[in-house]
Amino acid sequence: MAEPSFTIGIEEEYHLVSLETRELCVTPPPEMLPACEELLTGRVSPEFMRSQIEVGTGVCSSIGEVRNDLAQLRRTVADVARRHGLAPIAASTHPFAEWDVQRFTEKERYSVLARDLQGVGRRLVICGMHVHVAVEDDELRIDLMNQVTYFLPHLLALSTSSPFWRGHDSGLKSYRMSVFNGLPRTGLPEYFASFSEYRRHVSWLVGAGLIEDATKLWWDVRPSDRFPTLEMRITDVCTRLDDAIAIAALYRCLLRMLWRLRRNNQRWRIYARMLVDENRWRAQRYGLDAGLVDFGKGQIVPCADLLEELIALTEEDALFFGCTQEIGHLRTILQRGTSAQRQLEVHARALMDGMTPEEALRRVVDMLVAETVDGL
Repeated sequence: MAEPSFTIGIEEEYHLVSLETRELCVTPPPEMLPACEELLTGRVSPEFMRSQIEVGTGVCSSIGEVRNDLAQLRRTVADVARRHGLAPIAASTHPFAEWDVQRFTEKERYSVLARDLQGVGRRLVICGMHVHVAVEDDELRIDLMNQVTYFLPHLLALSTSSPFWRGHDSGLKSYRMSVFNGLPRTGLPEYFASFSEYRRHVSWLVGAGLIEDATKLWWDVRPSDRFPTLEMRITDVCTRLDDAIAIAALYRCLLRMLWRLRRNNQRWRIYARMLVDENRWRAQRYGLDAGLVDFGKGQIVPCADLLEELIALTEEDALFFGCTQEIGHLRTILQRGTSAQRQLEVHARALMDGMTPEEALRRVVDMLVAETVDGL
């Protein structure tokens, strides 16, 4: 069996905040995006909300290459934003923004979405990270999608960055997922026996006039409709660049591990969607704090133990891709905490220091501004 190229690319979405008030910038200056586009031709674009901006790396062969590319994207957006008194924050929700005062970008695609989604769409003041990994063979791409679905909750737990919503601790580490779940055609993907079966289902939706194309399937992982890639979409955007790169490296290694199994006439067991959904909820609710279910053992296992199992499973692949250091950084995420955990800690300390709730939330934004460009 021919091995896929496993080239990799990352897309990230950022909120734009005022450095003076720490609030979301409802309408950035019109000259800001063109300035970014001039410096980052083809790698930056507007997002659904005017207060957001999206970047995307090129097609990268190594994890070092994708890290350098993403670092340049973050640095450039931050530099341009600063000229206008703004800053990007890589967090999936803003700690105290009100969604009902935000405005969507006036672009035909977004206008259609806003009209179709109505109130559900107006709440989409959320950002995510998408990781594309090339799997050129159509049938293999579908088979790996079926199998890698099991690991999606693990990736979400490592990435959580959205504990606050409208100025309140939501009690969830990824409140973004609660917002996104309100959209149609989201969540875990369906199981498909073949690529032709997948295309047949897409054709039914397109033929009935429900969607224009497969880009309107917003599953947690999906075959890209533009590239021969398997696009992972479940993760929150990571505040720290090193965390984002480590999670992207793990996703890439998991796909190669599953390919190795198939090459040897083996495969990862496919569990019912209702079971994987339980882990998806646990990752959304608790992040790394409460463990996930190991369905082979039939019990909840601490995330620290699950992470060591994942590192062992993908050791050969990390060596193949030359990313053992990045995979090792996953232990740092566990020890230091995800962005969601750190946001909650900063907020709690600020309150203990005598700050008002509003001041404490602004302190969280300050942390997000700093960590988004830390280490670039």
